[in-house]
Amino acid sequence: MKAKPGYIQVKRRTGALRIIHWTNVIAMIVSITTGLYIAEPYYQTLIAEGAVDKYVMAWNRWGHFIMAIIFDVTSIVIAYLTFFSRVDRPWKKAIPNKENLSEFVEVFLNLITLNRRKKFDSTHNDSFNIVYFFIFHFLMIWMLLTGLQMYVHGLESGLSSIGEWWPWMLHAVTDWTIPVSGWMVGGGPTATLMDVRISHHITMWLLITWVVFHIYYQVWRTIFWKEGDISIIVGGSKYVKIKEGEEEA
Repeated sequence: MKAKPGYIQVKRRTGALRIIHWTNVIAMIVSITTGLYIAEPYYQTLIAEGAVDKYVMAWNRWGHFIMAIIFDVTSIVIAYLTFFSRVDRPWKKAIPNKENLSEFVEVFLNLITLNRRKKFDSTHNDSFNIVYFFIFHFLMIWMLLTGLQMYVHGLESGLSSIGEWWPWMLHAVTDWTIPVSGWMVGGGPTATLMDVRISHHITMWLLITWVVFHIYYQVWRTIFWKEGDISIIVGGSKYVKIKEGEEEA
């Protein structure tokens, strides 16, 4: 879609990042619904003659695990693009230097004053939004690590269908989440796998809270800035008003 007269089109998201975004949206919805079922089954499916399908939990666990794998893969891709993308390298906006800190404060003030104060360039990604997304990825990393710890706990024999190396590796990478979870939820030195489950569950609600504000903020920017920010994740671009003295591209 072409920009209206007086506006320029600014490319903000590549096709790959947009696909990853919507893949993660679907994966998160499935992960939450299956995760809540695993924690406390809230529905049953019936088969012939009114019998309950005994594989409902197994299917929910399978779906939950597959979604976790998808998040693993997309997280690796996003981490790579964060530092090596040819379009935008967000890590530069997360550095706590004077310029980024000043921009962070100005974007925050713009939010709480309902756009009455806007002393930053909204053409490109700002440090407030970048830091907010970094929080999301930190939460996702913790979610994945605690989830894998609960998964490997079920492999008590130390064996798996792909060999002994798999549970060994998962234990080596995720066992530390038990004492950390205990410290987070109050288990202390006697931390158990239950502390990991509680931490995993709490992180899910933090992620849901993150998503609610993320959607609100994108709609908020679209309404107040009038630059079509919500179209970034659909078409990859936004539309910025041409300043005086600038020529339309």
